[in-house]
Amino acid sequence: MFLLFEEAGKFMAGKVLSETDSSSTVELDTGKRVKVKGSNSLLRFDHTSATELLNNAKVLMEDIELELAWEFSPETEFSFADLAKEYFCNEVNQTPSLLQQVATLFRLYEAPHYFRRAGKGYFRKAQADALSQALLSIEKKKQVQIQIDDWTKELIQGDCPSSIREKLYTVLFKPDKNTSEYKAVVAASRATQIGAIQLLANSGAIDSSYDFHWRRFLLENFPRGTAFSKLQQPIATKELPLAEGHAFSIDDSDTTEIDDALSIKGLGGPEITLGIHIAAPGLTIFPGSPIDNLCRERMSTVYMPGHKIMMLPKEVIQQYTLIKGEPRPAVSLYLTFNSSTLEIIKTETLLERIFISENFRHDQLENTITESWLEEELVTSVDDSLSLSNERTKLSFLYRLAKHLKGLREIARGKPEVFNRPDYTFKLMNQIYEEPRGDETIKIVTRARGTPLDMIVSECMILANSTWGTWLAEFGVPAIYRSQVSLMPGVKVRMGTKPLKHAGIGVPCYTWSTSPLRRYTDLVNQWQIIACVQHGNTAALAAPFKPKDSELLCIISEFETTYLAYKSFQNTIEKLWTLKFLQQENISELIGTTLQEDMVRADDLPLVITVMNTENLPKGSKVLIKIGRIEEILLIAEGHILQNLGFDKLIDSAKKNSNDDENILIGSLEIGLDVNDPDPSVVTIDS
Repeated sequence: MFLLFEEAGKFMAGKVLSETDSSSTVELDTGKRVKVKGSNSLLRFDHTSATELLNNAKVLMEDIELELAWEFSPETEFSFADLAKEYFCNEVNQTPSLLQQVATLFRLYEAPHYFRRAGKGYFRKAQADALSQALLSIEKKKQVQIQIDDWTKELIQGDCPSSIREKLYTVLFKPDKNTSEYKAVVAASRATQIGAIQLLANSGAIDSSYDFHWRRFLLENFPRGTAFSKLQQPIATKELPLAEGHAFSIDDSDTTEIDDALSIKGLGGPEITLGIHIAAPGLTIFPGSPIDNLCRERMSTVYMPGHKIMMLPKEVIQQYTLIKGEPRPAVSLYLTFNSSTLEIIKTETLLERIFISENFRHDQLENTITESWLEEELVTSVDDSLSLSNERTKLSFLYRLAKHLKGLREIARGKPEVFNRPDYTFKLMNQIYEEPRGDETIKIVTRARGTPLDMIVSECMILANSTWGTWLAEFGVPAIYRSQVSLMPGVKVRMGTKPLKHAGIGVPCYTWSTSPLRRYTDLVNQWQIIACVQHGNTAALAAPFKPKDSELLCIISEFETTYLAYKSFQNTIEKLWTLKFLQQENISELIGTTLQEDMVRADDLPLVITVMNTENLPKGSKVLIKIGRIEEILLIAEGHILQNLGFDKLIDSAKKNSNDDENILIGSLEIGLDVNDPDPSVVTIDS
C-alpha cells in the first residue's frame, strides 16, 4: 500500500509501513522514513513505484487544459478526483485512472488563479471576473519578464538599454528592487559574474567617472538638489558697539566663509590683549527658524576641488563673513597676557562689531612670512604692497605666543606634535563652469603643515575653543564638546555634552565654536556662548539648550552621520583627481612606503596603492612602484614593486618619470587638517 501526501507544499509518495488513527509511517523510494499526519494524506494506492507514478503525473498534467478544466468544474466545492472524472471520463470509461487523478491534483494545485484551495484535496473554481483579472495580471507579468530578459541580454552583450541608463544612479544606489531595470541589472551581473557598477561601465552607461561619483553623492545626500529654497534672510544687526582697533584674518585664497579674525592691543606695554573674533550668525539665526532648519539639514559646508556646497546661502554669508572694509558682528574673546611671561591675566567675551582691516591669504604669503622674517628685527624695507608693514609686529608677537601655547599643550599631551605628511591643495587650471566637469587640468600643490601662519591661527583657535568650553561649563550651560580621554592606542575622539579633556590636543576641554558659518555644531555652541554673554549667571535657564537636553544628543548623532558622509565623498573625489593626475602627467613610477598586507602609500601623493609582492617586506620599507591598472569608477590603482629601496627615501629616482620636477611632489588634500580647526583627531571638510 502506497500513500500520496503533501508536505510543506510539496507532493510526495511512499510505501506505508505502519499507521494509526492520526498518522502513518511512510518509507520513500530514497529509503527515508517520514511520519505523515492524517490531515496531509491525500490518496492511497497500489503501484509498483511511487516515484514512477509522480514523474508520469507531472508529464500528463501538462496536457490538461486549464480553461477546459475550469469549464468542466462544478460551482460547488469539489475534489481533484471529481474533476478528473469530469475531465477524463466518458460514457464508456466512468472511472479516472490513478495516474489521471494524480495529474489532475498537480494541475489544480499549480493554478490558484483558476482554482482556490479548499483543504485536503478539495478546490473551488474562481469567479469569472476574478479569473479575468488574474489572467490579465499573469499576462502583464509575462510581458514584464520578457522585457527583463531582453534587457539582460543587451547588458550581457555590452549595450545599456535607454531605460536603465535614465535610471542608472537610482538602480545602483537607491534601487526599487521590484523594478524591471533593477532585475535586469541583477540578472546580467549574475550571468556574467561581473559587479553591477563594472557591468554598466562596460556597457557604456557611465559617461564620466567624475559625473558618476558626483551624482552618486548628490543622490544620497542632496536628493532635492543643492539650491537653497527662498527664505526670508536674517539681517545682520548693526546695534552692537563698535570695537576699538582693527582686526585681520588669515585664510586660504579660496575661502569665502571667513569665520575668524585676530587683533592685538598693548604691544610694547606690560600687558598685551589678544582679540579672537568669530563671525556671529547666531545673533540673528535662531533655533527652530527656517534658516536653522536648513543649516541642520546640511550640517556643514562640503568642500571639493573647484567647488563647494555651502551650509548657508551666499546672501547670509555675505552679511557675516569677516571681509575687509566694514564692521561685522562678532563674538569676541579677549585674552590679556603678561607681555614677559605670556601668562593669561584675564579673559572677557563681548558681542560687538569689529572692523576688518585686512584679509591675509596664507598661500600667497607663506614664502614671505617665514620664521626668520617674524623673528628678525623690524626693518624699513618691508613690501608695503603686501599690507604687512602695519601688522608685522603683531604677527611677530602672535608667532611668539603660538609657540608658547603649543609648548604648553605638548607638555599636557606628554609628547610633541609631529606632522609626518604634508597637506595638498588641488587647483583646477581650466575650469569653465561653476561645477567641475571632470575633464579639467589638475594641479596639486604640496603645502607643508606647521608653518608660522598655520601655527598662529591654529593655536589661537585652540585657545578660543578650549577657553569657551571651560567658560560654558562654569555657567552650567551645556555645549557640544570633543574629547579624547587618553592617547592610548584605540582611544578615539568622541563628541558629547560633557567638558572632558582632549588628550590629543592637550587641553582640559574642547568645543567646536570658531566656524559657525560652515559647521552646524559651531553655530549651536555660539548660541550657548551668546546666552552666557547676555544673561550671565542665569544663562543656564536662558540658553536655547538646557542641561541634559536630549536635543543636543540628537544634533551630535545627526552631525556625525552627515559629516562622515561628506568626509567620505571628499576622500573619494580627491582620490579620483589624483588618479586623473597620474594619467595626465604620464607618471608610471612612484616611491612609496609599505603599510600592511599589500598596501603602499605614495610618499609624494595622497594615494594608497594595491601592490603585489610586498608580503616579505617589513612595514615602513621604501619601494619603487611600477603603476599598472587604474580604474576611475572603482577608484583602484594597482602596481608592482620594481625595487626595494630599504628605509632611505630616494626622491630622485621617482622624478625621472615626470617632465616637471616641481609637479612630482604633489598630491591631494586627503581631507587634511584645517588651520582654523586643528583638532588632530578629525579631518576637516575644507580646502
